[in-house]
Amino acid sequence: MGMSRDEVFAKVKEVLVDALGVDDDAVTEKATLTGDLGAESIDFLDIVFRLEKTFAIKIPRGELFPDDILNNPEYVENGKLTANGLAQLKKTMPHADFTDFQKDPDVNKMPNLFTVRTIVNYVASKVGAS
Repeated sequence: MGMSRDEVFAKVKEVLVDALGVDDDAVTEKATLTGDLGAESIDFLDIVFRLEKTFAIKIPRGELFPDDILNNPEYVENGKLTANGLAQLKKTMPHADFTDFQKDPDVNKMPNLFTVRTIVNYVASKVGAS
């Protein structure tokens, strides 16, 4: 039997508490990794490693945290994602909520897409959680 979404969230929460040294109650589904939990770029590698180990899954480079979109001039113009860039990001990150970001696709706001919920959605899709 597969895991429930709540079980996935509980394990993701443990991973983030361990990786980032944050309090358990700071890890809510709406918490952003960088803004709310203080993650830095090096932490993202650690988080991916810990998720792979915890859930026995493989996370291909750039799949959970896309890293090539901001460097493509076709996708970024004047500090904002272009329509093509936003479409590509949505395709790359179907596990993220773009509701607020698409209103103002400023690249500086991209870290707000990386929430605990984004990770839970991603892992749940990988492990077939219900």
